Amino acid sequence: MASMTKFNVPDAVAVLTRTPETLHSLLHGLPSIWVHSNEGNDTWSAFDIMGHLVFAERSDWMPRVRILLEHGETRPFDPFDRFAQLNAKQEKSLDQLLDDFALLRRDNLAALAAMNLQPESLTLRGKHPALGVVTLSELLATWAVHDLTHLHQLSRVMAHQYRDAVGPWSAYLGVLQCTGHSAS
Repeated sequence: MASMTKFNVPDAVAVLTRTPETLHSLLHGLPSIWVHSNEGNDTWSAFDIMGHLVFAERSDWMPRVRILLEHGETRPFDPFDRFAQLNAKQEKSLDQLLDDFALLRRDNLAALAAMNLQPESLTLRGKHPALGVVTLSELLATWAVHDLTHLHQLSRVMAHQYRDAVGPWSAYLGVLQCTGHSAS
């Protein structure tokens, strides 16, 4: 059994810092098939995923960090609409979303660094509207894993576009066998 890694801020920031460049390298300038196609009904395209990441960067991670630090468990986090990007009129291109995400992430990580969080801060508790009491370390760890979840989702959605084109090799391509968590 693999041992669990103990959370620390620099390790999470190492992932969070790389996500915008990873997304840019993967998605910038791609043809529409890779950007606007999804896996079927009620699934997200790369464009939808980027809209979600931008929305989360604006209204989820750092706002919740601030609420937790300022109010503890006395004020729940504001609810987060995981599907907001699907309901909003999106007038930006994918490349604009990539740029927005990179700027928002840079600013959020600068704000996080300015907080100069100490190890004892990581045990501070806040209140999630659905999950109940959570710690600051859980919130920050979730931020990093959320990035990785959507990178995984992007690779799966993109691979799906060639599901039939690979013919019999599909049996050997694990990304084509993954069926879970399509819409979030």
